[in-house]
Amino acid sequence: MEVLINKFRRLISTNRTEFRRGLSYQINWKARGICIEGARGTGKSTMMLQYIQANLPLEQTLYTSLDDLYFRQNNLVEVAERFYGLGGRHLFLDEVHKYDDWQTAVKNIYDFLPEMKLVISGSSILALQQSRVDLSRRLLNYHLPELSLREYISIKDSLEVPAYNFDDILTNHVEIAQELHKIIPSPLKSLNDYFSYGAYPFFVEGESDYFMRINQLINVIIDYDLPEAKAIEVATLAKLKKLLYVISTSVPFTPNISKLAEHVDTSRIRLLEMLHILEQAQLINNLRSASHGISLMNKPEKVYLHNTSLIAALAEGKPETGNVRETFFLSQVQNSGATVTYPKVGDFMVNGKFLMEVGGKNKSGKQIQGEAQAYIVADDLEYGFGNKIPLWLFGFLY
Repeated sequence: MEVLINKFRRLISTNRTEFRRGLSYQINWKARGICIEGARGTGKSTMMLQYIQANLPLEQTLYTSLDDLYFRQNNLVEVAERFYGLGGRHLFLDEVHKYDDWQTAVKNIYDFLPEMKLVISGSSILALQQSRVDLSRRLLNYHLPELSLREYISIKDSLEVPAYNFDDILTNHVEIAQELHKIIPSPLKSLNDYFSYGAYPFFVEGESDYFMRINQLINVIIDYDLPEAKAIEVATLAKLKKLLYVISTSVPFTPNISKLAEHVDTSRIRLLEMLHILEQAQLINNLRSASHGISLMNKPEKVYLHNTSLIAALAEGKPETGNVRETFFLSQVQNSGATVTYPKVGDFMVNGKFLMEVGGKNKSGKQIQGEAQAYIVADDLEYGFGNKIPLWLFGFLY
């Protein structure tokens, strides 16, 4: 127990406190049980430590990661009981999926230590989703997405930048752009920087090794996280990486499933399963028509990488501009909680009623002409007009 407490005290003494993710203000930290899931590298550990620093008595609090070798020989429930006996009332368990049968352990801690408040987190989305014990009535579930453009600017430039909801941007985009220009000197430059380096907070440790760290992150997810959660053959892991590369180098990717399966050397059904697995791992977004649903066997209409940093890290040379623009829009809007589907015309349908066409500053509205509640989302545009809205503004949704 002393070993864990000492590690926790050392860790919290070096944790960054100058910026807090937006989700931190939305979590009901007073709840008895909380689960925070999100892709690797999004800042879950930092967020938990920041909350502890600002709000909890250290003598009643313990943060530990369950990938610590300590838990190879020590039982988690027994550790929690000892801590509880010492007056502990706040237990934070990071990388919870690394502990065998973690679901049962969490259930027992929650049920038999009634005054203990429990916060768990994990980076393997599949492992958290495939809980064998129903924890839904015990834990409030939250998702931490990659950084938004707003959060990237807030961290990089040490600025206080407000967020806006989707409807406000559609209705008041000219006024909002004017407000943000008073705070942000060059939003278009910030957007172009974000395209390459903005999705993961480890950019603060230097841009020179940013892409290397993303490639390491991808390898850990595919080589370790996925096999822990699903029975996947070694040969399939290599095909998943090849599939990611194909998506990263394409124009906004409309998949021909049969040809793509042949290219990756697999069957059509297996390819659809692979697309589903990569989406669950938050490495890609499969855009589907609202009328077709999200069944595993329904072919997605388009496939995107999960964020623009993944494109920059995987694509050789200059990434395809249209792919980057659409990936940015989709990731920012989906991460804000909106529903995005594939429309009959245009690029995206948001919340079932707003039709969005994404392009450069000279993009015309010909493709969406005559459609109700239709908008052009234009890159390389500082201020919009009418139904033409700058792309960068959609980076301020969360």
